[in-house]
Amino acid sequence: MRILMGLGLYFTLTGVALCQERPNILLLMAEDMSSRVGAFGDEVAVTPTLDAFARQGVMYPNTFTTAGVCAPSRAAHILGMHQIATGGQHMRTSTRPEGGYYAVPPPQVKAYPELLRAAGYYTYTDQKLDYQFSAPFPETGPFTIWDEEGASNPDWRGRAPGQPFFGFRNFMVTHESGLFAPLGSMPHSVMHFVMQVMRWWKLDDSPPQVVNPASVTLPPYYPDTATVRRDVARHYDNIAYMDREVDSILKQLEADGLADSTIVIWTTDHGDGLPRGKRDLFDSGIKVPMIIRWPEAFRPEGVLPNTTDSRLISFVDLAPTILKLAGVDAPSYLHGTDLAASQSTPRQYIFASRDRIDEVADRQRAVRGQRFKYIRSWYPQQVGGHHLAYRDIMGMMREMSAMYAAGELNADQRQWFEAPGAERLFDLADDPFELNDVSENPDYSSDLQRMRKALDAQGERVEDWSEEPETEMVARFAPAGERPVTSPPAIEIDDGAFVLRAPDEGSSLAYRINNGAWQLYTDPVSRSDVSLLEAKAVRYGWEESEVATWNTP
Repeated sequence: MRILMGLGLYFTLTGVALCQERPNILLLMAEDMSSRVGAFGDEVAVTPTLDAFARQGVMYPNTFTTAGVCAPSRAAHILGMHQIATGGQHMRTSTRPEGGYYAVPPPQVKAYPELLRAAGYYTYTDQKLDYQFSAPFPETGPFTIWDEEGASNPDWRGRAPGQPFFGFRNFMVTHESGLFAPLGSMPHSVMHFVMQVMRWWKLDDSPPQVVNPASVTLPPYYPDTATVRRDVARHYDNIAYMDREVDSILKQLEADGLADSTIVIWTTDHGDGLPRGKRDLFDSGIKVPMIIRWPEAFRPEGVLPNTTDSRLISFVDLAPTILKLAGVDAPSYLHGTDLAASQSTPRQYIFASRDRIDEVADRQRAVRGQRFKYIRSWYPQQVGGHHLAYRDIMGMMREMSAMYAAGELNADQRQWFEAPGAERLFDLADDPFELNDVSENPDYSSDLQRMRKALDAQGERVEDWSEEPETEMVARFAPAGERPVTSPPAIEIDDGAFVLRAPDEGSSLAYRINNGAWQLYTDPVSRSDVSLLEAKAVRYGWEESEVATWNTP
């Protein structure tokens, strides 16, 4: 892998402009939210900030995550690889009922923010990690990815003068847990987790009501009840609150004079945190809104503000795109393509996966084109609307389950609670809610064969670690049940400079001088004015090493 170094790097963005500065890049990601934004055609949504932001940028309405649930989706995003090829496919590794573990990606694989940091970017994020080779919260993942990690409201002000930044902010207020019942009704283990979420994200107070439950439009797979309307309206209220949080960040960017040098991306980590959305491979679970505001100096050729780009985009495309925008070579192991490249070939398909969901075993794979969606299941009797301790806290989920048991749901509403079968095919042009499986309809036989082949071809390109049982994969990650500890780096001196070497393949290295801040190691470090050098290493998914030291003789 070759990384272009130096803050004065010149680069060309799709032949548009030769810039003396690299762009700042700010990624804003809401939790658990489909395209409930006014600019995307939702007339109920109260999203004035995002609506104005869309007029300044480009909307990408056909953007898809690689999973319908957070940790697998976030693992794919941060590594630029489908989670099924890195051990991050099950929800969630660190809270597995049989015992938590950390995924261990292939040794050459690095989170793309670490590659940006190695190229001179200042990188920061807030209190949400959830990469599968980390737990959800700060200080559980590789310390080499971020310059700043864990603050509730981090920003770019910790960088050196003139240093470009990559910031990643998450908006927890739209998370599924924002619809939960009082804590007293939760199982103890779930209550502990939700209380931790609320403590980290300061969600003690509910956002004010801005949407009347009577005004929401319900999809046909929901029963029209007061409980369902209340929860869906509350979801809109939380989205409105998130919209105001985005406004605050954009105003801070403007006030600091950075709006014209910062590419801002807003999206969500997967679909709605509502029944039959989150965790599923329907569009309601994996189709997300995305808006990119391109400053004029960094705008790709042919791109204009207040437009829509309807190409199919996968979350694995974000890593190569952001790296290229920063002038950094994208590693060959990435599964996506640079969506900003003027000569890029539009995707024909996107791919998504579903594996174990908390305590429920499953394995599904999906391929989607512009018109058809094909889903293959290894557990054909596993219903989507199964009981799940975490999801069952939600009022509308409990009500829908009770109505199904009582025979009170219609055919469209019952379907999610019934066995899906080994494969399903949906004609999205005629069936946008994916309620009519046409896999056995002879009129669609050629479409079925084409989608089967597309999924099979993806299986040949991308290794699927779910061919191995999770118990065996965990044993491989943590031999004898022990999480490996990274070996400390060796400190050598060569031609007046410190050289760090990692005994373990794939380790990332960092150092600090005279008790200063930790820096990512990329090149030999001058011995000048160094009385104390400390170094440590981490292999993704392993414990970080002990600190190695060098003192002035």
